[in-house]
Amino acid sequence: MTSYPKTSALMARGSEFLGSEYAILCGAMSWVSERNLVSAISNAGGFGVIACGAMTPDLLDTEISETKKLTDKPFGVNLITMHPQLMELIDVCGKHGVGHVVLAGGIPPKDSVEAIKAHGARVLVFAPTLALAKKLLRSGADALVIEGNEAGGHIGPVATSILAQEFLPELAEDFIVFVAGGIGTGDMIAAYLEMGAAGVQLGTRFACATESIAHPDFKKAFFRAKARDAETSVQVDPRLPVIPVRALKNKGTEAFTAKQREVAQLLDEGKVDMAEAQLQIEHFWAGALRRAVIDGDVEGGSLMAGQSVSLVKEEEPVAEIIARLMEESEAALTRRNRL
Repeated sequence: MTSYPKTSALMARGSEFLGSEYAILCGAMSWVSERNLVSAISNAGGFGVIACGAMTPDLLDTEISETKKLTDKPFGVNLITMHPQLMELIDVCGKHGVGHVVLAGGIPPKDSVEAIKAHGARVLVFAPTLALAKKLLRSGADALVIEGNEAGGHIGPVATSILAQEFLPELAEDFIVFVAGGIGTGDMIAAYLEMGAAGVQLGTRFACATESIAHPDFKKAFFRAKARDAETSVQVDPRLPVIPVRALKNKGTEAFTAKQREVAQLLDEGKVDMAEAQLQIEHFWAGALRRAVIDGDVEGGSLMAGQSVSLVKEEEPVAEIIARLMEESEAALTRRNRL
């Protein structure tokens, strides 16, 4: 393996925490981050993460088993906090000895962090504010991912560059912090590492890898897209708090606006409560994303993508993507050290 001394030194804490050669996590992308991509990333020295999404415990059980057949390297599982079977999914991870569980999509419910740690796994969480980040880290979370709104899929309101300036000086010395959102080159990885990040997370950059099972038409849509094409969804009704989603604009984004109106009306009529309303929205996204990723419906499906989609130009093997990111980071750090 090629050596990247400067980058590896700055990634050392993150790499040790993950048990991987490089502190590069793959963001959990539903339907995309499955056994093939996850194992390829872990085998190439990064850290693959299975996107559980709306999977049942049985489906997750199978996915973990199949991933283990393809890699003997560490990988994690991303669980959505609002999943109605969250505790059963945690038990599935425990049964397989999964070493790292990422809790996403909201504040972790009571006892979920403790349940994961009881299985001996480490817990990674997301936090949109510094106060919440400190609270989660104090209450048992082992590492934090700060993700800016340049990212694809579900996003928060603040840019990665601002979050990094706000969170890293306060937390990076004492905690493991990974930075995500809008990262597509090694130059940007180097910048966040120098600011104190223990590592980074990329999703969009890996979505069109050779090992990704995404439909060829899904990948072509990425290759054509400019950064401005990855737009955030609009919240129709303030009473229905919907986490914004960044995706390439198409008929599917318009369908989501209509779906929000439909669910808001059900809420008005008392036919569903807030938890069920939000679950219906999540199920919409899961179905729309599947149509795009698996079926290649690039008009009606959801093309979740970050703004770094403009940097994705062709299908490449995961190992080449990771090697290029590390080479670019090493070159950037070397240039800066010469100044």
